[in-house]
Amino acid sequence: MTALLNDDDLTRASAEAGVALTEYFVTDRAKWVWQYRVNQLTSDPGCAGWLTQAVVAEPEGAVVGYAGFHGPPDEAGMVELGYSVAPAYRRQGYARAILTELVRRSVAEPGVRTVRVTISPDNTASLATISGFGFVEVGEQWDEEDGLETIFEVPV
Repeated sequence: MTALLNDDDLTRASAEAGVALTEYFVTDRAKWVWQYRVNQLTSDPGCAGWLTQAVVAEPEGAVVGYAGFHGPPDEAGMVELGYSVAPAYRRQGYARAILTELVRRSVAEPGVRTVRVTISPDNTASLATISGFGFVEVGEQWDEEDGLETIFEVPV
């Protein structure tokens, strides 16, 4: 993440990640995510296994985006997930596959009782992606980066 933040150094970041990262990883939005996650890791190194990682499609090995959790489960056992698919790979089922894997991981973790996702009310693609997973609207929130978001949760 620091290679992506400091120098847009895709070569070094790719070497450290073990996969060929793309320009999508040095967009302004992605860099905001990396900075946020670096700050989290600095304050709590124990959250490393929960944070954003590159998503690699198998068997072709293409890096299609990034995904992960906003952190480890909170005191109530809630995890919030997030994912982003590179434009060239959208509308091909990758977001749904990512969501499936994140929910699967949540179910496998003994401390997780609830999975949360927050989506802008006008993001029809993401709203369609979560349909069929049992998510229920539980409220709204204002996010400084993303604006108004609808909060959805599903028990695990």
